[in-house]
Amino acid sequence: MTIIELVVVVILIALLATIGFVQYNKMVEKGRTAEAKAVLGLIRSAQHGYKQQYGAYTSVLDRLGIESLVTSCTSTHYYSYGLDNVLATATRCTASGKTPDAPVYSITLDYDTGVISGDATYY
Repeated sequence: MTIIELVVVVILIALLATIGFVQYNKMVEKGRTAEAKAVLGLIRSAQHGYKQQYGAYTSVLDRLGIESLVTSCTSTHYYSYGLDNVLATATRCTASGKTPDAPVYSITLDYDTGVISGDATYY
């Protein structure tokens, strides 16, 4: 085995490792969206209950009675949540070393249709 063959093998291994690492990071980020989907579903259920009781959706989180909901980035959550009278929004946190493998993005949920959308491909 010559040194050239050895260099080619090392380069190929490094290239495959780089591709694998990038794909791994994308899958980890996609897995973190499970938190956002679960909380957005919880918000939707709470909003429907609120609407049945009061006749309209609320834009005030405290009125929904969801204790686990966070409105700012904390060390225990990857998203912060907000809502208005039509949509709930989960915004990816960047504090506490939680930098996403993409630009900061948001995931939204429409209360009436249940459609999840956003500005990233992770959802």
